[in-house]
Amino acid sequence: MTDPERVSRAGVENEPEQRGSRLLSPYRVLDLTDERGQMTGLMLALLGAEVILVEPPDGHRARTLAPFMGDTPGPDRSLAFRAANRGKKSVVLDVDLPEDRARILDLATGADILVQSSPPGHLDALGLGYEELARRNPALIYVSISPFGTSGPKANWAATDLTVWAAAGPMALTGDPDRAPLRISVPQSFEHAATQAAGAALLALFERGRSGRGQHVDVSAQLACTQATQSSVLNHFANAPLVTRAGGGIKAGEIFLRFVYPAKDGYVSVTHVFGAAVGPYSRRLMEWVHEAGFCDEATRDKDWIDYAMMLSNGRESLANFERVKDCVAAFTSSRTKAELQAGAQERRLLIAPIATTADVLAMEQMASRDYWQVDDDGLRFPGVWAKASRTPLRQLTRAPRLGEHSEVVLGERARQPVVVGGGSPTSAGPNELPLAGVKVLDFMWAVAGPSTTRVLADYGATVVRVESSGRIDAARAFQPFFNDQVGAENSSLFNSLNAGKLGLTLNLSKPEAREVVRDLVRWADVALESFTPKAMKAFGLDYESLRLVKPDLVMASSCLMGQHGR
Repeated sequence: MTDPERVSRAGVENEPEQRGSRLLSPYRVLDLTDERGQMTGLMLALLGAEVILVEPPDGHRARTLAPFMGDTPGPDRSLAFRAANRGKKSVVLDVDLPEDRARILDLATGADILVQSSPPGHLDALGLGYEELARRNPALIYVSISPFGTSGPKANWAATDLTVWAAAGPMALTGDPDRAPLRISVPQSFEHAATQAAGAALLALFERGRSGRGQHVDVSAQLACTQATQSSVLNHFANAPLVTRAGGGIKAGEIFLRFVYPAKDGYVSVTHVFGAAVGPYSRRLMEWVHEAGFCDEATRDKDWIDYAMMLSNGRESLANFERVKDCVAAFTSSRTKAELQAGAQERRLLIAPIATTADVLAMEQMASRDYWQVDDDGLRFPGVWAKASRTPLRQLTRAPRLGEHSEVVLGERARQPVVVGGGSPTSAGPNELPLAGVKVLDFMWAVAGPSTTRVLADYGATVVRVESSGRIDAARAFQPFFNDQVGAENSSLFNSLNAGKLGLTLNLSKPEAREVVRDLVRWADVALESFTPKAMKAFGLDYESLRLVKPDLVMASSCLMGQHGR
């Protein structure tokens, strides 16, 4: 986003709890969502925006959702509402009343972003649709969240969390193979849509700084949740075996990859797969299994790099693979989750404990990063997910009481949108992508990181991806493979995650390669990496080193537990 130090703050409220969180602090968000879109406003509030929650006279629907404090219902006792509406201001207005619709129009005329999750066409019929509001406020970013989008044959279909998951594809992958599909226990489909809506709103806000124009952002929950298949929906197009549910793993053709194993005190996730990128991890795992007495030397010494091909061409039987997994299960059953995690850290294995809610609350790492935010009633809620060195995310106040801010907000003088960057309707082409001209240096790895930089590429950024030919990206060894042929260039998952990017390979252990990186840093606006916390520092390529090369570089680091903590 634009540098907040250059933002004119005239007329922008600066409450004490917002100080130190300047990233979105000039901006006002009008939140007209129900429980399906409330997470969007929360994300923007954490980034510093002022979020006005417009509630009907009987309150936001999420106020009626269990669980409740003390298991007693009440408008201020819903934990679902309190979690997702912290830091917002509550204004009561009835969209069925003409005078209240006029007040909403006034608020929208001065807003920067409006988020709504009403059925497609509903707000249009009330004179609160995008076309009417854009006529009054051409700079408005109007975000619509719906099950299937605002256009197309399913636009007006009724939907629930269950039906969205079913339509998006992930449900086909969850559950046991001989039973009906399972839904995820906690409703999440609209959480996916709402968080993607927040990201899309930021893209539109960035573009507005160049063009001066707002726009309509149309978010489909179905399309948002399709991402949760992790490219399994591509199998048919790749002419690869379809992935089916397999209860604690995935099944491609006849091969079942198991990812959930028992521990003494619960379960752990073990990535015991094969290929050049991940096979060495499996080799080290089987060495530990052998040391503990749960497999013989022949099992330990199998070719874990070529093992998938051995299964495919019959050199290794599926029955023997099942025996190997039984050896691993017997081993993990002999140790606690903490013991397995400690051993994984020491031996560089891909093992992670499957945490219960109680485990998460007690996790020392979370506490050391000041993750939890505590409200007036002593309730702990999830807090900031990222640590920003210059513009920290906001510490949020409690969720508002119904109508708590009506008098103050409705009594304010008229407000104008804050268009930052000197944008004008002629300063950008009408078809130019919002991130055109942004230059990104991408050191991301495997799946989560490259998914992020794929979005930046989709929206016009020039993304240069740096890999190593000596230690290839794990995703190059992940199914599905084109025509079911294993190969570093054949993973449709890898190709999907990295479409639209430029690529080069460098051996970062060599000084001349690191100098190439520094030259690329001078070119880039943004650098992103997802290595272990010590890796970039060992190369002399951590943020503190690279900011000496380019002081205004924006750098993000992502790993499992963050860059610090214990």
